[in-house]
Amino acid sequence: MSEPAQKKVAMSALDQLKSFTTVVADSGDINVIGQYKPTDATTNPSLILAAANKPEYKKLIDDAITYAKSEGSTPAEQLDAAMDKVFVNFGQEILKVIPGRVSTEVDARLSFDKDAMISRAQKFIALYKAAGIDKDRILIKLSSTWEGIEAAKVLEKEYGIHCNMTLLFNFHQAVACAEAGVTLISPFVGRIYDWFVQNTDKKEFDYLDDPGVRSVTSIYNYYKKFGHKTVVMGASFRNTNQIKGLVGCDLLTISPGLLDKLSKSTEDFGQQLSEESAKKLDTEKVEVNEAIFRWEMNEDAMANDKLSEGIRKFAADAVKLENMLQSRF
Repeated sequence: MSEPAQKKVAMSALDQLKSFTTVVADSGDINVIGQYKPTDATTNPSLILAAANKPEYKKLIDDAITYAKSEGSTPAEQLDAAMDKVFVNFGQEILKVIPGRVSTEVDARLSFDKDAMISRAQKFIALYKAAGIDKDRILIKLSSTWEGIEAAKVLEKEYGIHCNMTLLFNFHQAVACAEAGVTLISPFVGRIYDWFVQNTDKKEFDYLDDPGVRSVTSIYNYYKKFGHKTVVMGASFRNTNQIKGLVGCDLLTISPGLLDKLSKSTEDFGQQLSEESAKKLDTEKVEVNEAIFRWEMNEDAMANDKLSEGIRKFAADAVKLENMLQSRF
């Protein structure tokens, strides 16, 4: 009698997704990142603050404070140095458990100061270099203000520093980023969805009709239609349906909670986006300069609200992180 046929194990939604899209972990928790085996990882002040309060990462904080005491001659200089070193310490540890790149975010309080953003990005790259990490494994995250995009243009073209444009909610923001030659953008799916739920009568959306999914889809299709080298990384997801709607996007950065749900689900996650389909679309090229950019942002209540709110929230968490570090000196 023959052996019974082996039961076929269904592929998880996460594994299906990985076959079409580069999966990125949206977390500062190194242990969690290692668990889901993403290609890349992204961090921001909020994620670093959450991880920094965990006892297992105390050594990274202590190292940053020791470094800062030797670098700064005033308390303010020491605090700045400690903040920079904390971000790089977490990035350095994350790179030990992923094969790709880590995103390290410039302080949101610099979002309207082009030169300060360029300087801070260079500091991060210098600290990574001192730790033996090549700049090609780092993405510098900048707010998608006009000044942030201009800073990214300089960093990319003059210094070969790769940038990840965050807090992106508007199509013209995306076009400006592509024309600046940035490496990657992170349009925020979930925060777009949040705004529409809070500010319109519609509270539920089909996964392909979700306003955040539609926004990222239009950006992805535009980039592929016109051959832009900038890649799209959907971010800030509220549920797995939003992820399902963007299968095929260049990259998706996903929180640990949703990565866990995807790893346990066997729901069909077929491809939704492709370069081939995008090239067939009848899409017109869009012009963007500073005046057009500022007007379009002014006219887009959602994008204007969410960009301002995002900068305020990241800035507030940066202050909390500073206060935590100050208490350790």
